[in-house]
Amino acid sequence: MRRTLAATMHLRHLALTNFRNYIRLELDLPLGVTIVQGGNAQGKSNLLEAIVFLATGKSPRASSDSELVNWLVKDEPYPFARAAAEVVREDRVEQIDITLLPNKGNGRFRKQVRINAVNKRAMDLVGIMLTVLFRPEDVDLVSGSPSQRRRYLDIALCQMEPTYCRALSHYQKVLTQRNALLRHLAERGGDAGEQLRYWDEKLVESGSLVVARRLWLLHELEQEAALLHLDLSGGVERLHLRYLPSFDPGQQSPPRRTSYSRTGTGPERGVVYAALSQEQVRASFLAHLHAGRSRDLAAGMTLIGPHRDDLGFYLGERNLRAYGSRGQQRTAALASKLAEVAIMTRVSGESPILLLDDVMSELDATRRRMLLEVIPMVKQTIVTTTDWDDFADDLLPQAHRLEVREGRVKAWTSGPPRDASAAPTL
Repeated sequence: MRRTLAATMHLRHLALTNFRNYIRLELDLPLGVTIVQGGNAQGKSNLLEAIVFLATGKSPRASSDSELVNWLVKDEPYPFARAAAEVVREDRVEQIDITLLPNKGNGRFRKQVRINAVNKRAMDLVGIMLTVLFRPEDVDLVSGSPSQRRRYLDIALCQMEPTYCRALSHYQKVLTQRNALLRHLAERGGDAGEQLRYWDEKLVESGSLVVARRLWLLHELEQEAALLHLDLSGGVERLHLRYLPSFDPGQQSPPRRTSYSRTGTGPERGVVYAALSQEQVRASFLAHLHAGRSRDLAAGMTLIGPHRDDLGFYLGERNLRAYGSRGQQRTAALASKLAEVAIMTRVSGESPILLLDDVMSELDATRRRMLLEVIPMVKQTIVTTTDWDDFADDLLPQAHRLEVREGRVKAWTSGPPRDASAAPTL
């Protein structure tokens, strides 16, 4: 990873109330490396989840916000959960506050977002506190579903470019409207060309920006990740990242009969796309929408667009999703995550907070050593672990060490480092 001068953005203070298994937490966090040690189900992952929730307005784990509210308070007359942070930027301190409040009668919760004591939209959080999270589950970035890889690109781009986040939100809303119209036309008929024209234009307006910026990010990721992957693989294997689109964004005039893969993820081997402007993508997207209108009507949904695109990880011409070993998939995921840190630092001028959730035990000695070499280069890293022995002896004395037990965090003060599995639960 190339060293990049960056402003010292960091999370100075984290406060949680009724968040997951934390009834009450007030935690100061320094620059540098913080290692949080504890047994399973004690609250390590919940701590990192809260930080990502404050950074993006969304949990990386929960399917609904109600899961974030401590179950002990859900039967109270007015249950709530709160997460708050003080984020130091180059010339100011930002106060972020998200409170989850009950919706009347349906058992769900709504977000109340405040930034510097002013009510804001959840979208306004994105970009204030930059984070990169790596979890053991992130090996599924390579082997999992296309939606996981799209989410990976979207979270990174939203943090770097607020305009991308707005375009993505607009695209998803327009897509819902267009799909509803397609179903209506399929059931009741009507002038499809006339009625779809407006929604086609709106879909292409935001969708072309989404595709163009994803292409840019993939180009940047490949440059960084390829070098990191060479180090991780001992100089043997060079990683390639490919965009697998549902339509060819560089093709202005689609063929009269266009074939689409069953999953809508483009050619299996991937295509190396040159940088394309939003206008170039726009023209191609619109032409492909028109050419595929009859298929959309028959299916009752929009079959092409960034909501159907994918990302491929390759060694040579071999797609790691289908043909890579578990170790190769894990290495590609790690290289991509570390590349994300470098790109975010270069683009924003601020080093993101690197969050590592119990990943050391998932890595072999070579990959662990590489990760430990990168950690000190990041302005602020928060790592969770069950076992102090996962860390090099020269890193532990420099790190701020904490212990978590049943949702209570304290400074590590006891005896020699030990395996959390051997420690009694308080």
